[in-house]
Amino acid sequence: MSYEEHRALSKDTPVRCGIVTVSDTRTEATDRSGALIRDLLEGAGFEVTSYRIVPDEPQEIGECIDIFCEQCEAILISGGTGISRRDTTIEVVGTRLQKTLPGFGEIFRMLSYEEIGAGAMLSRAVAGLYRETLLFSMPGSTNAVRLAVEKLILAELHHLVWEVVRQAK
Repeated sequence: MSYEEHRALSKDTPVRCGIVTVSDTRTEATDRSGALIRDLLEGAGFEVTSYRIVPDEPQEIGECIDIFCEQCEAILISGGTGISRRDTTIEVVGTRLQKTLPGFGEIFRMLSYEEIGAGAMLSRAVAGLYRETLLFSMPGSTNAVRLAVEKLILAELHHLVWEVVRQAK
């Protein structure tokens, strides 16, 4: 089957999404990136079933991902992707990924470079499959979230989930 045929078959695949914001300082009232992810997902017809803000603590990030994997086909994680001492999201996600989608990070950084220049190299955005759940980890700024969700995730989320679900049968 061609790529176009796969996308056509996948367009009605139900997708339950989880949102994880990694931050030591944000609250539900100040989590603009988490709210933006929710708005973009729901605006595109996806169901958001889980949402949590977790501190930049590896154990808490990992526990949240493990719990959400039981509830969601896709988890969108924002924050903790930089290179500071407290940025551990990528390490936590990386230990869980059983299959990676290197193109997500590569394309994200390419598009980010077009917007912000060489600073795009600071992003360690990654995506892949854990258990039978897609994980997308992106920087926590609203600009980065908008870029990742609008340009990459929404365009392929049904198709990606369909690929996972159809092979699990």
